Amino acid sequence: MIGHPHLWLSGLKESDVIEFLVSGGPVMVPIGLASVIALAVFIERVIALRQHNNIPDGFAIEIDDLLSQGRTADAMTLCKKNGCSVARVVTVAIQAAGKTRPEIKERIEEVGRREAAALERFSQVLGTVASVAPLLGLLGTVWGMILTFDVIRAQQGMDVASLAGGISQALITTMAGLSVGIPALISYRWVLSRVDELVLGMEEVAIAVLDRVCSIEEEA
Repeated sequence: MIGHPHLWLSGLKESDVIEFLVSGGPVMVPIGLASVIALAVFIERVIALRQHNNIPDGFAIEIDDLLSQGRTADAMTLCKKNGCSVARVVTVAIQAAGKTRPEIKERIEEVGRREAAALERFSQVLGTVASVAPLLGLLGTVWGMILTFDVIRAQQGMDVASLAGGISQALITTMAGLSVGIPALISYRWVLSRVDELVLGMEEVAIAVLDRVCSIEEEA
């Protein structure tokens, strides 16, 4: 039964599934561990990269209204209350009020780089899993093939059915590695795309605040 991978898609019992995976050999352990790590990181990133955790709805409008009314202290209070990524960037811009536009922009960029790095946290784990999992699968397959041919040599021949079953089992790790690596790669690309989207949103808010702060100073 284990020698026929198509059964994986036709509803194996739990014991059969375990037997199927175990037949892949020791390499299945790091592949399984990599899948757990990738899933945990992806779930954590999905939660961390939610819109309201970084750029709350209406935050930019409220900040702009407060600054236009000269209520700088209230704007700072709002930033501290939110404690999100864009709030930390805006806080620096407000605190730098009175300095030249290039100086304010430089401080915003410094904080923006730190916030962007924080958004990308753990994303490289997904990239690593996407690269390593298929290689682990290939390693398991090569190992299995070596063991299969060692048995053939020791027994001075083997029937075709047994040989096919051994090769089939050796290929299980390749299938497992690809089954982990492909979703990890998709998740990695999604995380990077989401980070780029959030960084762009923070830049738009930061530029609007920069313009507002500079215009207030010019009017003063």
